Amino acid sequence: MTYYPVSCVARLALAIVLAPVAVVPPLTQPVSAWDIVYDPSNYGQNVLQAARALEQINNQITSLQNEAQMLINQARNLASLPHSSLQQIHQSVQRTQQLLVQAQNIAFDVARIDQAFQQRYGTIPLSASDADLVAGARARWQTTVGGLQDALRVQAGVVGNVDANRAEMATLVGQSQGATGALQATQAGNQLLALQSQQLSDLIAVMSANGRAAALSEAERATAAEQGREQRRRFLTPGTGYQAGNARMFSN
Repeated sequence: MTYYPVSCVARLALAIVLAPVAVVPPLTQPVSAWDIVYDPSNYGQNVLQAARALEQINNQITSLQNEAQMLINQARNLASLPHSSLQQIHQSVQRTQQLLVQAQNIAFDVARIDQAFQQRYGTIPLSASDADLVAGARARWQTTVGGLQDALRVQAGVVGNVDANRAEMATLVGQSQGATGALQATQAGNQLLALQSQQLSDLIAVMSANGRAAALSEAERATAAEQGREQRRRFLTPGTGYQAGNARMFSN
């Protein structure tokens, strides 16, 4: 029986432990599947395709953002003006119109004017008595005074509208400058034009009232001249003029 030294046995065991072990892959897995193949040209094409896809996505995002901004702008352009001056303008026009309707004696009506001139102005009837002539002259004078008063009342009403129109104009200008879209700016401009139209109507009302008063004054003056001629004719007509009589200065 042969005995080996201990050191030899240890070295033999260590060699057995460190010996490479052959690993046999499963029979079902092909050996080529474990090989990694790197193709630089294929990799570059894949990167280029990914970059182009990312660029298309960015372009689509930009396009969607532009469309969203366009819709926002359209919504702003279609937004209505939150302020309306129609009621204030209507009230001013209505106040002036009421003053014109309240015209005394002779209204702003063609038929009534023709009727009044046929009755009060123009030719003095020869058969009218002296009392009728005096009454007619007094009626014409009252009509003239009423026309002058009406003109002053219309002027006062128009002046009263100035402060309201000034405040409304300032509001509309502010609304126009702060408009968020084209529709609001257009509506503010239209309301400013309506306010100017109302001011023009007030001016026309004042001119009409003043013209009416002036026309009544001239008509009264013309009729008074005609009546004066008739009264002078009567005074100079024999038997109808002045008759002398006795007058006493003091009584006993």
